[in-house]
Amino acid sequence: MSKAVLLEKLKQGLVALGENPAKHPLQLYKAYMDELLRWNKAYNLTGIRDVEQMITHHLLDSLSVLPYLKGPRCLDVGTGAGLPGMILALARPDLQWVLLDSKSKKVRFLQHIVDTLKTANVEIVRSRVEDFRPDKTFSTIITRALTSLTDFYQMTEHLRDKEGQLLAMKGKYPDNELSQLGDVDSAIHELVVPGLGSERFLIVIK
Repeated sequence: MSKAVLLEKLKQGLVALGENPAKHPLQLYKAYMDELLRWNKAYNLTGIRDVEQMITHHLLDSLSVLPYLKGPRCLDVGTGAGLPGMILALARPDLQWVLLDSKSKKVRFLQHIVDTLKTANVEIVRSRVEDFRPDKTFSTIITRALTSLTDFYQMTEHLRDKEGQLLAMKGKYPDNELSQLGDVDSAIHELVVPGLGSERFLIVIK
């Protein structure tokens, strides 16, 4: 896919999400995908190897939660190749981000991205979430299909601001997980990701 076609698909996807492409760092998104494709050949960071699928399944999927972010400090738990955290950090340079993962190859890739794209608002940390003890807590903690809602709620309790929120991205409506969560204040939003062709839900836990 040529650079021009890729950028046009990005623009169309952003418009479909209700975003103004002119306010997004399209060149940085492309640079991230270029590096992910390159590193994926050796390190198998993601099962998706087609750039067109990366646009929908990784980039637009991540950006679909933009309206729900609350700053100033955000944490992506189990970020993997930086999804959704790195993409959201590129989109919102005004927010400070910590991307957390326990796997060294993914942390190495993310540090390379930070160094290459000069993302001053991103810190990469290799740690299990249970062992992570930062100096400050977070206003938004997000994860993409990492674990159950109950586990996510419990394992991040020491990391949340008093008025902070949790964002859990799910591929299917999590009936059982919501019932196990009990009386915790939560809201469910259906996300429509252009070109994805499958369900996406965001669970917001206060």
